[in-house]
Amino acid sequence: MPKESLQKGRKKKCQVHKEKMEGGEKKHFVLVHGACHGAWCWYKVAALLTSAGNRVTVVDLAASGINTKKFEDEVLTFSDYSQPLLDIMASLPPQERVILVGHSLGGLNLALAMDRYPEKVSVAVFLTAFIPDSFNRPSYVLDKYMERTPLALFLDTEFKLDRGTEKPSTMLFGPKFLSKMLYQLSPPEDFTLATTLVRVGSLFQEDLSNAPIFSVERYGSVRRVFIICDEDKGIPNNFQHWIVENNPVKEVKVINGSDHMPMFCKPRELCDCLLEIAQMHT
Repeated sequence: MPKESLQKGRKKKCQVHKEKMEGGEKKHFVLVHGACHGAWCWYKVAALLTSAGNRVTVVDLAASGINTKKFEDEVLTFSDYSQPLLDIMASLPPQERVILVGHSLGGLNLALAMDRYPEKVSVAVFLTAFIPDSFNRPSYVLDKYMERTPLALFLDTEFKLDRGTEKPSTMLFGPKFLSKMLYQLSPPEDFTLATTLVRVGSLFQEDLSNAPIFSVERYGSVRRVFIICDEDKGIPNNFQHWIVENNPVKEVKVINGSDHMPMFCKPRELCDCLLEIAQMHT
């Protein structure tokens, strides 16, 4: 199909979603970024969702984006890191329910929010993201990922290891890792943006290995949808499938031709996915 026809089809699809949303109740999307990133990575998708008549909240987790806190000084635990999201959830009116969207490591932040505030989440969307289960420690899915991903594949990422363990305490994605493993299909201007805005992050493996297991009654009660990105090198396709097999979800959707950053390389397709999920599961 010619490129112009595809673009017209996508615009028409978004317009149909917009008309349906404007004719009914507006949805509230809360978008959560992955490791080393910030709210800035959602700028394209946030604009598309807003133009379709929805409310959008983008979160800078602690020590991320423009949040002024720093790792190792003020952000010592995964709960510390997640606090900005938890504050947003706590501030919601009693009857309001949101659509939580978590990218990559952001899936674990979603899980914590779901466990604390299940009554405030209509559906949780895991975008090529880690999904913890309710029978292993929260670190389990990260441990399996790191077992299958040698540190050499992180290229020029800078790691600082926890004392007495081989688990990274902090990390900073380098430009080679960003370009070859995360942004290989994304526009060059968005890759350039990332190289200027990424900050030190952490997987919190040690902290999460000692954290309570997420409960079936609370975390497990929230409807979950997973979005696969089929050209993702950061969390490869086979591991995305393993994540879903380890903790099944209500629906699996696929964005074809997307690297690890669909918000940059496939923003309109991602917007369509989120609007379809909102219509089907809320």
